[in-house]
Amino acid sequence: MADRVSVTIAIGGTLAASRRETLADLIADEGLSLEWDGPPFDASQFPDAAPLTLHAHEVAWGRVDHLEAFCVAHKLPFARWSGSYPGLWDPERVVFTGDGEPRSFGASEDDYVMIGRHTAEALGSYEAIIANFDAADFAIPPLRIGT
Repeated sequence: MADRVSVTIAIGGTLAASRRETLADLIADEGLSLEWDGPPFDASQFPDAAPLTLHAHEVAWGRVDHLEAFCVAHKLPFARWSGSYPGLWDPERVVFTGDGEPRSFGASEDDYVMIGRHTAEALGSYEAIIANFDAADFAIPPLRIGT
């Protein structure tokens, strides 16, 4: 049995209308909901003029790989937080801005980005440390379903 933790993900950007049902199916397959312990997601729940924010407890390895791969393939920005599994992995925030590759940041159980001395020294300056925090705090745009 997989190790399971809580996850939240916010998704934004513009998605072609022809991909709407595929996204809804991926979200449902991952067991995500608009609320913690809420009803399963369905295509009628896409937001108007806001990021789509989803939650779930008991997510295998704290990952939603198929959903994230879809977002990357369609350039949909997202930020995911996953809780820790003691002795195996720490909490993390993964951010995808719509370009490049997703970036992982160490986080607390309350989704505060954290860095240790090694990371601070590797970043090399106060400005670089602040830029790292800024990158982790990327504002997810509203999710819009295009034509």
